[in-house]
Amino acid sequence: MESRYTIREPEKNDAKQIYDLVKKSKVLDLNSHYLYLLQSTHFKNSCSVALFENQIIGFVSGYYLPNENDSLFIWQVAVDKNHRGKNLALNLIDNIVSRKNIRYLISTVSPSNISSQRVFEKFAKKYEANIKKSTLFFIEDFIDSHEEEVQFKIGPIKIKEKKWEYLKN
Repeated sequence: MESRYTIREPEKNDAKQIYDLVKKSKVLDLNSHYLYLLQSTHFKNSCSVALFENQIIGFVSGYYLPNENDSLFIWQVAVDKNHRGKNLALNLIDNIVSRKNIRYLISTVSPSNISSQRVFEKFAKKYEANIKKSTLFFIEDFIDSHEEEVQFKIGPIKIKEKKWEYLKN
């Protein structure tokens, strides 16, 4: 990843840019601006943003499952089309995972969303974890036309200890 990117927890004043980023994706379900305010405040520990020249160009939202403290659900992954192909989505997820010991990463992905499937497959490979796939929401579960949502349950995650390398003079 290029050093010009900054990845961090979202802040309240990021919500407008997050909303715009999701809206511009034209693929993700656009939630209310209020929800993005909540994600940037109440749920900031389970979300992350990527900035490029002080503009939000990536966002991952998630939450820790209430009855499974060791599981993180990733809700939305958005990366501006001009910044794709740089592993930002994976780095945004890694940023969240680094904040709390989790054993499982869970998400749902529409069958046509190949790029998200690849992100979660890369994540599983990186953390030497299995992926269990099962349909969580069927077409008939939705009010409007929507693809089914396949749940990816990745784990158990093997967090590797960070190895520090020192430069030798």
